Amino acid sequence: MQLTSYGENAQFIETDVPTPAVKPGHILVSIAATSVNTVDTMIRNMGSDLPLSPALPATLGMDFAGTVTEVGEGVTQFNVGDEVYGCAGGLADLPGTLAQYIVADARLVAIKPAGLTMREAAALPLVAITAYEGLHRAGIKQGDKVLVHGGSGGVGHVAVQLARYYGATVYSTGGGEQQLALIEKLGATPINYRTESVEDYVQKHTNGEGFDIVFDTVGGANMQNSFEAARLNGQVSSTVSLLEMDLSTVHFKGLSLHVVFMLIPMLHDFHRAEHGEILSELAKIIGSGALTPVLDSEQFSLADVGAAHARLQSGKGMGKVVIDIN
Repeated sequence: MQLTSYGENAQFIETDVPTPAVKPGHILVSIAATSVNTVDTMIRNMGSDLPLSPALPATLGMDFAGTVTEVGEGVTQFNVGDEVYGCAGGLADLPGTLAQYIVADARLVAIKPAGLTMREAAALPLVAITAYEGLHRAGIKQGDKVLVHGGSGGVGHVAVQLARYYGATVYSTGGGEQQLALIEKLGATPINYRTESVEDYVQKHTNGEGFDIVFDTVGGANMQNSFEAARLNGQVSSTVSLLEMDLSTVHFKGLSLHVVFMLIPMLHDFHRAEHGEILSELAKIIGSGALTPVLDSEQFSLADVGAAHARLQSGKGMGKVVIDIN
């Protein structure tokens, strides 16, 4: 499914293209499922206004789970028939996953967690790598008090579970009954940001001291809330920091701000192997039972990709929106 134009009303068009040829360092994967991320909808809507958008005609889609059908020269960690997952295309010059096959850089891929279906595995790579990086860069350790803004969302629901896995006491904001119920189910203390002020919940849950780590998956004006919620010399990780703001609070509280932009290895061929290694580590965590992806109740096929994008953008979805391919 390709785009021949960009914009909010751009339509995905079913197109026949040759099966891509495998190349050194890469694997050819028959895709079983992919998932929709916010960056996918941003690319579709903004096009060339977003520096990472691919040239038209464009095949979007970043995450995938599938089966290796061919192995390129120099690849030793995968064999034909392996079930794998990764985040390896859909931006710049990397063809995406809204297709039956992808030629993926083997460094960006790992063996699929055995306990997950293809659909579940396809939901994870981008958001799970992001959550992992954000927590590790903030130096998470056992006993930390961690606040996750948006704990029912894609990155947020993984960050909540990973923080608990690392021994933290986790709190998370949400804005509706369903969101708060999911946050509680995932093992965090829910905070209704619509009814509780930052000052109130900092006092209630940290005796006014603030959280050791604040993971902000919301961004925008909420960044100031994150700074206010963090303790002195605390850590703030953000996935959405495309804004201008006064950093006085950061200065006077001695905060460390970690901006997580997980697409850097794909965009710049920078330390790509780290993503494969993180995915392998996440597979172990999943195997321990500490991390389970949450999938939206709506199901979509490749022909329904436009509806899948609309579902994510509506804000009504719970967990990741997944598209079945093969």
